[in-house]
This record gives sequence, C-alpha cells and structure tokens, in this order.
Amino acid sequence: MRQLKIFFVLITSCLFLSATCLGQEISLYNQFNGRYDYLAIGNTLNAAENNLSTGFCDTLPASSATLNLSDDYNIIAAYLYWAGSGEGDLNIAVNNVDIQAEETYYVDYNDPNYGPLTYFSCFTNITTLILDQGNTSYEISNLDISQALANNPGYCGNRTNFAGWSIYVVYENNNLPLNQINLFQGLEIINRNVQEKNILLENVNVLDNQGAKIGFLTWEGDAALNYGESLFINNNLLSNPPLNPSDNAFNGTNSFTNSNTLYNCDIDYYNIQNYIAIGDTAVNIKLTTGDFNESGGFSADLIIINNIITVLNSQLPDATITLDNYALECGNRNIILTYTVHNANSTDVLPANTPITFYADNTNIGTTQTNSNLAIGTTESGSLQVTIPESLGQEFTIQAIVDDTGNGAGIVTELNETNNTSNPLAVALLTITNTTLPPLAGCDSGYNQTFFNLTAHLMDIEPNGAPFSFYTSLEDLQNNTFEIITPENFQNTTTPQTIYVKSPTQDCYQIFNFNVLVENCPPTIPQVFTPNNDGYNDWFNIQGLYHIFEHHKLLIYNRWGTLIFEGDNDTPWEGRANRGLNNQGDLLPVGTYFYVLYLNDPHYEKSITGWVYLNR
Repeated sequence: MRQLKIFFVLITSCLFLSATCLGQEISLYNQFNGRYDYLAIGNTLNAAENNLSTGFCDTLPASSATLNLSDDYNIIAAYLYWAGSGEGDLNIAVNNVDIQAEETYYVDYNDPNYGPLTYFSCFTNITTLILDQGNTSYEISNLDISQALANNPGYCGNRTNFAGWSIYVVYENNNLPLNQINLFQGLEIINRNVQEKNILLENVNVLDNQGAKIGFLTWEGDAALNYGESLFINNNLLSNPPLNPSDNAFNGTNSFTNSNTLYNCDIDYYNIQNYIAIGDTAVNIKLTTGDFNESGGFSADLIIINNIITVLNSQLPDATITLDNYALECGNRNIILTYTVHNANSTDVLPANTPITFYADNTNIGTTQTNSNLAIGTTESGSLQVTIPESLGQEFTIQAIVDDTGNGAGIVTELNETNNTSNPLAVALLTITNTTLPPLAGCDSGYNQTFFNLTAHLMDIEPNGAPFSFYTSLEDLQNNTFEIITPENFQNTTTPQTIYVKSPTQDCYQIFNFNVLVENCPPTIPQVFTPNNDGYNDWFNIQGLYHIFEHHKLLIYNRWGTLIFEGDNDTPWEGRANRGLNNQGDLLPVGTYFYVLYLNDPHYEKSITGWVYLNR
C-alpha cells in the first residue's frame, strides 16, 4: 500500500433551521512535484465553545501556535488562511507584520430568524515571512469581526460568532519520496436543507496509497453537538475515536496535538489508505449533516469547505523480518521474543506502525508494530512478550510475519510480497515444580494476626547456594514483585495465609508453598495489679486474651463469694465493681479476689480460675 494524503479545510456552523447558501466551487489552485510533504498549524480566536457558553459574543484579540520543523526541512511554500463571521477583515497581522488577503471567499446563509448572514475566508502567500522567522511562535492579531457581530445580532443569536486561522507549510526533504502535492481551493456548503455534499477531485493520480490521510480545519465545530456530522471517502465512513467519533467529526479537536479544547475549531486528519486504490484518478469526498436532537427535533450543522490538499507517493518499501532470540520465563508460559525488521531491497520508507504478527505452530500468539519510519537499507529491532496457549504443549515452533495484521493480510504494498516470513525457532518451555510444605503456626497477638519467622522452613528445602525469596501470591513470585523484605518478622493479614518461596535453579526455579496459621494460645494471667492511675499496671491485664478470645467472659468475686464484676472483650476489669447492690463503679478495697475466666473457644472448653491481688 502506498502513500496518499488529503488535507482539507472546512468551516462549520451549528443548529441552523434552514438555509440559502452561495459559494465558490472547489478547484485546483497550485501543484508541487518533488520530495515534498506538508504540515498545518493554527488556532481559534474563540474564548470558549459557544454552544456551551452563550455569555460572550466578541472574539479574542489574538492567538498563537508554534511551528516546529526539523532543521533539514527546506520550506517551499507557506499559506495563511483566516476566517470568521461577516464580510471579512481583509487586513490582519502575523507577529506584528501586516498581511493583506490575496483571495477572499464568501458564503451566504439566510437565517429564518435573523435574515442574511455572511461568512468569509481569506488566503495569502506568506512564504517569505515563514522563511524569515522560521521555527517560532506565530501570533495572529488584528483579525477584527466586532463590527459584523455588532451590526447583525444573528451571529451571536444563532451562536455562529467565530474567528480563527491556519498556516499550511509545504516543505522539502531529500529523505522524502517523490510526491505530487495538489492544492484545491474554493468555498462550498451543506446545511439542513442540503444535508449531503459530494466533491469529486479529478486532478489526482493515485500511484501509491500507503499512509493516505484526510484532514480538515473547521470552524464552529462543537463537542456538545453531534448531529450526524460524518465524513466519507469513496463511500467509506471515517472516524478517529476517541478524538473524532464517526458522527461528530467537527468537535473542537486537534489531532496533530491530541487537544480537545480547540474551541469552535478543528484541525484533524484521518488515515484513509484502505479507501483509495492504486490507479484511481479521482477521489469522492462526501460530507453529511443532520440528525434528530435530544428533544426530538431535527438539527444540522452548516459546513463550509474551503480547501483540499492531496499528496501522492509512488515509492515502495520491502519489509522482511528475522527472529533473533527468545527468553523463557519460569512459572508461566510467557516468552520474550527479540526480532529485527529490515527495509533492505526497497525504494521507499517502510512506514511506522507496520504490523507484525507472531505464530507458534500456526497459532497467532501476539501482534505488534514498527515504531518508526525505516529508511531505505535500515533496520529496527524490538521485543515482545507473548503467552503460549496451553493447547500447544511444551514444545513448538515460532515464526514472525511482518506486514501481517493477524489474519494473513497486510496493509503495506511492497516490491516483494512473498518474503515477509522469518526464520523458524524451535522452543521448549521451562517447567517448574511447586511443592507444599507443612504449615507454620503462631500464637494470636490480636485480631487474628501475629509475627512469623518464615525462614524457619528453609531447613525443609535442599540448599543450592542461591538466595531464597518470599511472596504472598504466586503472581508476585512469577513477576518478582512485592517480595517480603523481612521474612524473619512477617505479620500475616489473613489466616490461613499461603506463603510462596522461590528457590532459583540453574535454568529456572522451584516453588515451595506453605500456610501460616494463627492459633489462640492460652492467656497469661497476672497475680497482682495496682489500679492507682500511675499509668502502670492499672488494670487486670490478661496477656493474650483481649482481641484474641473475642467472646470470653470474666467473672470477679470477693472473698465472701459475691459476684462484683462481669467483663468481656470490650469491658476489662479496672478494679471497680459493676455488679451487686452497693458500691457499683467504686474502686474496690485492697485484697484478694477470685476470678473465673470462660474463654468460650472450642479448643479451651474448661474455665480458668485463680486468685488475683488488688493493691494500691
């Protein structure tokens, strides 16, 4: 597939109810032949999207955009377009240099509410200025449509008050293929009444269609409105989601910079190489507008086509590929493949994003693409991780095919279409073992958590001199992520919790796994406590009880056998009574008290009893 680029300028308005419009037919303006290409910059003079904000009518006094061409690009021509509401401001300034229009185009629209409205577009050659100033920021100022807006409320009333500009630069580079650039200009329109416009470009000769593009500059494109604004090339609907959906081509975006805040202005392009055939002498462009809005009424945009540019390329690349090496990953069926794409026996650049598909025993296992344009005689190396399906077993043969989208079809027309397949690589996957070890138990320190020395299980693994590593998931072990840094002091998060150990071997590694279990161990009961508010030993602190045996019950009796306190996990004994008729809440006297502790745990069915001394 070969190279055709199309770039065209559109001017759109919004929500018109009916229209009577006049314009100038698109026709060829200029032609360039050589190792040429082009780019476009520009900006809007609208402060916001005027279909979302109705509070402004005037436009900004100036706006700017930056030209950034490589040093080895030779500027051939540069053209400035500016447009807006009204009959036109024919004199503006670029970086404070006065510019006068060489050509001015008009289109008329008869609004049913406001009467006749006119919109304009101006054009002039600014090659000398661009050559003088080069790569810099270009500010457009003195584009004044204030009188038109003030004299006719229709522009702001139907929210078609806009102004903006764009610069096209045609440049030469010896590394470019031989191209023909055709610049078409005029002013044509579609609207609610005429919802479709077909433009036939007959001054073309498609010798090569790789990298074909169509682009446009539009005014009054609103992100909030998508009333069937569609663009077709040879009856093929174009889209570039998410920046440019197929039903809202004019939505305030710039696909050169991926901006979606180019209020009421669009500088966009589409790839259309699949929609133009080699040998074509004409290209049909169709624009549509009109759809039902949310309230059920019919709405449409007014679209004005200003210019079209075609770029034709007749050179051809020749893509070949070699599989250089592979690396196996232990613990899964992943393989890292390294490869080299060549553009050796060619007459043109092999474009970036040329697809590459990898096959294992004729099964598609992964796709990628080239990253950059490959000049004649150059190469590009890369790598890709692929996953081998279980159905292919442990041994298989891998091959790569360049210019293959995954189904045997390519997108690049080449000098030789039969040499895209690489050398075969025979591969045998590395296998590992996963051995389960006995569990490791620890006493609950609270909330079903405790600390474990995971290295205690290393004695069960035959040492091989390599360091062990510990993980909480098999996925982390395989990916070498989130390793347990201090396995000698590991706190669990669940119980049971599985721990995975990686033990490296010469070619791969082994996996061992074991569970850590939190157990409720018998509590440790003190013999004395001193509730005197000195901050030390102020309550009957039974170690290993609270938040471990969450359902326990503690009973305290005085020496006469009277129940004076009953506690649970939320009510520890602080030396005060909460049972009995008298002295509830009072600090109890010094003396010996009898306790009965029910753990209410299936592993500890018997109660624990004893004496504790309460002192001051």
